[in-house]
Amino acid sequence: MAAVGFYIVKGIWFLMSLLPLKVLYFISDLLFYPIYYLARYRRKVVHKNMTNSFPEKSVAEIKKMEKEFYHSLCDYFVETMKLYGMSKEEVRRRIEFTGLEKVNECLDNGKSVVVYMAHSFNWEYVTSIPLWFKHENVVVGQIYHPLENKQFDDFFQKLRNQYGSENIAMKSTLRRIVDITKQKQQFIIGFIADQVPTWNEIHHWVDFMNQDTPVFTGTEKIAKRTDSAVFYLHVRRVKRGKYNAHFEFMVDNAASLPDNELTNMYYKLLEDGIREQPNMWLWTHNRWKRTRQGWIERQQKRLEERKRAAQ
Repeated sequence: MAAVGFYIVKGIWFLMSLLPLKVLYFISDLLFYPIYYLARYRRKVVHKNMTNSFPEKSVAEIKKMEKEFYHSLCDYFVETMKLYGMSKEEVRRRIEFTGLEKVNECLDNGKSVVVYMAHSFNWEYVTSIPLWFKHENVVVGQIYHPLENKQFDDFFQKLRNQYGSENIAMKSTLRRIVDITKQKQQFIIGFIADQVPTWNEIHHWVDFMNQDTPVFTGTEKIAKRTDSAVFYLHVRRVKRGKYNAHFEFMVDNAASLPDNELTNMYYKLLEDGIREQPNMWLWTHNRWKRTRQGWIERQQKRLEERKRAAQ
């Protein structure tokens, strides 16, 4: 049954990808109503996240932001469908990368590049980065979390590597990077770093969007271990169907910075970007479900268990 479901979804996806974007955006406008009003997809989570992030805004302003976000979410769905088989020329018209001069300078100086990214629409278009770089011997890739269903995982891998970008499974990140450096190659690798760490992966907290926020520090650790140049990719929508992705320089020698400074810098840049275009960030994530109090209680419980085991 799972295989049948996959081929049905793939068939629908393929047929949708053949439609012009103007038609797909019309479908997106229609799709907004059942998702927002009928299914009410994660509306409680979105409302809570936005209310806590923008305490200065009125109820009416929050409601307006919510609706704008759901319109952007529907656009993301149809844009990603259209990405299936989209030509190189078309995708280059859809997203423009700027700030490339500094990236090229770092590569020319022998540095590899770590790129902080976020769940900012439309991050799927970012996989076209290789079309903007002509360097030989440079591996361009992005870290991803494999899907449980292998058929859907293979499908999304093909979607994301059709322009030459390599998909690197999260658990294989360090091993793949070591392999790249052993082969005397450089890399440009993107890390979507705004996800929620598990309880055991929490080692640092930041003040992000007016909230005490547990964060991943793995991107920083890899950047420092490889002494890479580090950039933040600020993705913003110029107009419907067109995006700009700007490589914002952070540091050219990550190893020189104190621990957690890169992570703090990233979340400051991310917050600035969210405040510029609030509707373009993925608010449906339950981003603040882990609290510091809950983390402290778990740490205390673990310490007590260790004491009992040692007796």
